[in-house]
Amino acid sequence: MIKNFEELITEVKKTGKKRLSIAIPYEVEDLKALKFAKDEGIIEPILIGKKDEIKKFYEKAEISLDAEIIEESDYYKAIELSVSMVRDGKADLLMKGLVKTPELLHAVLDKDKGIRKEKVLSHVGVLQCSRYPKLITMSDGGMIIAPTLDQKVEILKNAVFVSKALGVEIPKVALLSAIEIVNPDMPSSLDAALITMMAKRGQIKGAIVDGPLAFDNAISKWAAEVKGIKSDVAGDADVFIVPNIEAGNIFFKILNYLSDGYSAGVVIGATAPVILPSRSDSKESKYYSIALGCLISNYK
Repeated sequence: MIKNFEELITEVKKTGKKRLSIAIPYEVEDLKALKFAKDEGIIEPILIGKKDEIKKFYEKAEISLDAEIIEESDYYKAIELSVSMVRDGKADLLMKGLVKTPELLHAVLDKDKGIRKEKVLSHVGVLQCSRYPKLITMSDGGMIIAPTLDQKVEILKNAVFVSKALGVEIPKVALLSAIEIVNPDMPSSLDAALITMMAKRGQIKGAIVDGPLAFDNAISKWAAEVKGIKSDVAGDADVFIVPNIEAGNIFFKILNYLSDGYSAGVVIGATAPVILPSRSDSKESKYYSIALGCLISNYK
């Protein structure tokens, strides 16, 4: 089981370079991350956009990047080309450059030219925190605003897929709510209980699922014991499923900014991992997201 990002990088380096396509790479931290990932031997970047503009950003980033550049001055055609590189087997990963997320996802989800694979595309974040003994996998803090019960099941499956790629044989999944009991006035607790029962009935395989669990008893055995919770998941969760995008976004950013750890994130559900970095993400976070994408692209 991979317990930190250092181990993740070590594992990824064993598998050889992956080809990564990115449209409109006009962002300094993106280019720095791509440069570092290439120098570390994990990717071969394919940059799509205006060559002169890309070169200008090389200068701004103060880097020299030996990468393939495909000239495409049209913004939308560049996005479509970055997706088609994956669809046609010419790239193993897709990364968002200086483009609007909905426009990239529109190309990804296009029925004729896209790369959609699963029913639901969801964002899976991975966090390394010094006070937790293993990597935290969480979802969905970036794609689906208010997921239905069916969508939550698919979100769970996508997150479990990532956890298994990280070497967790049977991931322990905590379905988060504000409480650890079912309250009819709190829909997230009802959904958590239903999904837990689905797992017990064999409708969700390859994971141990429990909920509703509040965050404290999902991550702390002591908190679970104090509240009298007996669960194989409580205090030892690998995967944390949040009730909605607001909770997930806050969860991810609080741990990312207030802990002394690191984070990565990918979108799962397409034929290849899709890396959707925030412009405020650090070079390190973007690099770890690239590495996570490389790991997942190897996992079947």
